[in-house]
Amino acid sequence: MKIQRNRFKERIHEVIFEADTPFGKLFDVVLLVAILLSVLIVMLESVEAYKLAFGQLFLVLEWTFTIIFTIEYVLRLYCIYRPLKYATSFFGIVDLLSILPAYLSVFFVGAHSLMVVRALRLLRVFRIFKLGHFMNEGFLIMDALKRSRAKITVFFSFIILLVIIIGSIMYLVEGAYGNESFSSIPRSVYWAIVTLTTVGYGDITPSSELGQFLSAAVMILGYAVLAVPTGIVTNELISPLRVTNTQACRYCGEEGHDDDALFCKYCGEKLNEEK
Repeated sequence: MKIQRNRFKERIHEVIFEADTPFGKLFDVVLLVAILLSVLIVMLESVEAYKLAFGQLFLVLEWTFTIIFTIEYVLRLYCIYRPLKYATSFFGIVDLLSILPAYLSVFFVGAHSLMVVRALRLLRVFRIFKLGHFMNEGFLIMDALKRSRAKITVFFSFIILLVIIIGSIMYLVEGAYGNESFSSIPRSVYWAIVTLTTVGYGDITPSSELGQFLSAAVMILGYAVLAVPTGIVTNELISPLRVTNTQACRYCGEEGHDDDALFCKYCGEKLNEEK
């Protein structure tokens, strides 16, 4: 079914979603400054001395920014022809999560601290640097992660099985030696994860010679484990970099289209329709 175009919606869409016009870029800059200030206020409020001195001011500013971001979110939904597409996209979810904590704090004490999630909205800074290499580099990393997600999923599934096996073996070895630190398989699996990732908290350590030998083997194995996902993503990063722009589809709100794209690769609607 063909969607009836609305010029007023498209004008709002051009300002809010696009960074190709002076007003669009100005909107992005003001938005980023507001996000930075709101995150800074949440952080300062966690300091007891500042909270006692400026608590009331912080409260007013927090709700001011929340109302502004709420209006902005509603406008984003309004100017998209398919609002559900935007609402379920990455930035759509982040935008919603950035305002929900403030309203939840009315019912749950301390929930407003989660407003630091607004910092994720700073990823839109790439839109402002659309003429530089920032945008393409950002898409390059995102594409590499997307293309390698299947391999990484298989890899991490293997790692989960590996730490369960290692933890179970250490539970048997150290349990027979009488080491109370390895009191259960889940606790032993925790030790395996900490050791395999080379974090090494040291809160749980093997006491038997066999356990120490296995521990050393797991530590060495950890270096190989860390190298595998890095190699997978790196392999995808060497793929040719595509040329993209900041244009957002007026129907679904998705960005990252090729410069010569005529149709949105996410919803299939036509881009750059003449007004």
